[in-house]
Amino acid sequence: MEAVRIRRELLEYLLELARDFYPNEFAGFLRERDGVFEEVLIAPNPHFGSSSAFFDTWMLPYDESIKGTVHSHPGPSPWPSQADLNFFSKFGGVHMIIAYPFTEDSVRAYRSDGSRLGIEVVE
Repeated sequence: MEAVRIRRELLEYLLELARDFYPNEFAGFLRERDGVFEEVLIAPNPHFGSSSAFFDTWMLPYDESIKGTVHSHPGPSPWPSQADLNFFSKFGGVHMIIAYPFTEDSVRAYRSDGSRLGIEVVE
């Protein structure tokens, strides 16, 4: 299975964000450098609710290093919802979902079409 690469420090930070926002979702954009996700960007004026996260992509700066998205699910399902799949198809790239209880085992990555990718954590 093809895998996305993410820095351990970023993954740990994303897990902490998911815990901090619980019981609401959080969402952000992933910046990639040299094939590895290294930073998260939270869009201006987001709405993080218990069943959805919303942000205006028009508010993002032009940034070619943004190659993916990440959001949390306050429930235990790491699978993308229909709304997630609709968003994936519009944004492109890689999409990570962090499900409750927000551990490394509850993180999944998907392509824009919803097919699953592996995750490789790098130091």
